[in-house]
Amino acid sequence: MQAPADAQRIMYLSNDTHGERNAVTGTVLVPNRDWDGPGERPIVGYAAGTQGMGDQCAPSKALAAGTQYEGIFIKGMLARGYAVALTDYEGLGTPGVHTYVNRKATAHAVLDMVRAAQRTPDTGLPSDGPVLTAGYSQGGGASAAAAELQPEYAPDIDLIGAFAGAPPADLTEVADLLDGHYAVAFLMFAVAGMQEAYPDLGIDDMLNDKGREVRDKIEESCTGDGLLGHMFTRTSELTADGRPIGDYLGEEPFRSAVEEQRIGTSAPQAPVYVAHSRLDDIVPYGQGRDMARAWCEDGATVRFDTLAIPTHVGGYVGAYPKAFRWLDQRVQGAEAPSNCGEF
Repeated sequence: MQAPADAQRIMYLSNDTHGERNAVTGTVLVPNRDWDGPGERPIVGYAAGTQGMGDQCAPSKALAAGTQYEGIFIKGMLARGYAVALTDYEGLGTPGVHTYVNRKATAHAVLDMVRAAQRTPDTGLPSDGPVLTAGYSQGGGASAAAAELQPEYAPDIDLIGAFAGAPPADLTEVADLLDGHYAVAFLMFAVAGMQEAYPDLGIDDMLNDKGREVRDKIEESCTGDGLLGHMFTRTSELTADGRPIGDYLGEEPFRSAVEEQRIGTSAPQAPVYVAHSRLDDIVPYGQGRDMARAWCEDGATVRFDTLAIPTHVGGYVGAYPKAFRWLDQRVQGAEAPSNCGEF
């Protein structure tokens, strides 16, 4: 991606699922032009969508190579004068397996990436200026989780708004949809990530030899080869007792671990914008709506948009123009809209 910005690749400290310190990498992008908006230059903590599991799939590496598929949105942020703090998440470009769609690990990575950007030398970024988070799909879940956890985990960050597009807020629903799907690799990404975060969960015992072989391959895959190599696989072919993986998720010890990943259990203090296509074919629409409803019930300021564009990718294309407008309004200081009770 060629953009009129200075870029610095950094490594910073964060915390994993269990609060243990870990090293994460990311990229800080600062536009070359002066900030001409109100106040100080905002930083967008950008949470990338699904990249894969291998170290070669790290968002920063794709960005440097010009192959980052979310480069258009990042360029849009830079064109508005916003700095962008792009995390690679835990385990992408650093030791260990990427903890894909893990609520705490991804939220911590996003928030600590912003903190690192605020402290990176020679950027001119304010140490306590306005912050936004944004992301779609895996990134939508990470942005949503960051907004939920920010009041307790990062109260020092001045979070003024968060955009979450098509967030995978309930992994049980995602698992049921993706089994045998063309995107079943995403389910296996989650299985590999869960084993990394919860090594005592017994996933090795759940899988048969073929299942362990698929998991090992998945851990080295990026999105493209992961999808092509495993599409339409039934997870019942990968388990020791022939049951689909979704069946395990309702049983202990898996149920408790999966429930820890649910987003929507505490209200963000910052206003949030959630967009989800009713015709999403990968992340079920109902979970984005239910997450937003749960936030409303807890008193959050929520704008929820139902999109009518087919497919998960189509929802991405439809969501970002709306997200740009909403984020711009937060920076301009406009009152955040809420349609709680209307969806």
